[in-house]
Amino acid sequence: MRARDLAQSYVTVSQDTSAVEALRALVEHGLPGLLVVDSGGQPYAALPACEVGRALLPVQEDPLLAEVIDEPHAIQLCRALQGRKLVDCLPAGRPLLPTATPDCTALKIAEVMGRTRSPLIAVVDQGQGGQSRLLGVITAARLVDQLLKA
Repeated sequence: MRARDLAQSYVTVSQDTSAVEALRALVEHGLPGLLVVDSGGQPYAALPACEVGRALLPVQEDPLLAEVIDEPHAIQLCRALQGRKLVDCLPAGRPLLPTATPDCTALKIAEVMGRTRSPLIAVVDQGQGGQSRLLGVITAARLVDQLLKA
């Protein structure tokens, strides 16, 4: 099994998507994480669902806030996301983006998922002239399902 055989279409969100819309996409589609693309549609970051709260709320910068903020104040923090773009909420520097080439084996994909602790991997084909193209995404659930069927 190769990455090209395991890749599926996947909901993506743009860096310019509002933080609230990104959260809605995560919940409405039951996604294991967000695949963030840049303005050209190229994969930019993978944000696992378990990291979304940390990435979008200020508890990432100061973990002690998570200890002292109560529910009513947490709701106010979520409201503060209104008007913020997703790119403004991502970790500084180049965010995590685990990728695989179309020829990657299922074992290599499992290794990358485990090492990066990401429930999704973007399958990217490097075309001519260095232009990459997103072929799809492999989720951990899809990988395990296909391995069990084999």
